Amino acid sequence: MKQAIIYIRVSTTMQAEEGVSLDAQKAKAEAWAQLNDYEIKAIYMDAGISGKRADNRSGLQDALIDCSKDDALVVYSLSRLARSTKDTIEISELLQNKGADLVSISEKIDTTTAAGKMVFRMLAVMAEFESDQLSERTKTAMQYKRSKGERVGSIPYGKMLHDNGIDLLPDNTEIEIISLIGSLKRDGLSLNKIAAHLNKTKHQPRGKKWYAQTIKRVLAA
Repeated sequence: MKQAIIYIRVSTTMQAEEGVSLDAQKAKAEAWAQLNDYEIKAIYMDAGISGKRADNRSGLQDALIDCSKDDALVVYSLSRLARSTKDTIEISELLQNKGADLVSISEKIDTTTAAGKMVFRMLAVMAEFESDQLSERTKTAMQYKRSKGERVGSIPYGKMLHDNGIDLLPDNTEIEIISLIGSLKRDGLSLNKIAAHLNKTKHQPRGKKWYAQTIKRVLAA
């Protein structure tokens, strides 16, 4: 039986705005594998990481390393795989050199055919175009906020935005969680185990659940 390597990714913004959660992407990919008689070889994920670059996503890099001849790398959509045409094409060529296929469920792409490869390249260009448009809109919105003296950028974990839209205030609930995370880390727990503990004890994250990458960012702050 042929094998499928599933790769899923979501950034905090995408998860909040589009609702394409990690669990939803995983379910779609697993359904594709079952429908097409592929055995699931492994599932890799990057949580809360932008798709702008491919080289800083450990989950994607591990998935690409794991791909071998006759395997299929399965993603929910091209936007989950990469946001630049360069990265997308390089990933496609890497898989081709390994004798592996690329499957994007949303765009119904299958690189085993010449037509599939052509469509893949066209959609990769469109994905980059949409990313550029989003970037332009974001910059415009941020410039407008700055012109009105409002705060721009993300709010650090442990802080909350004052009603005036500018100043930051301490968030006591999140500060307690930061303290707990530090204590668990000093006890020798891994990032994954800390995330699992927080999810089990129902400590509220800013997203739907805690992930290792989220814990890493909190510790680095």
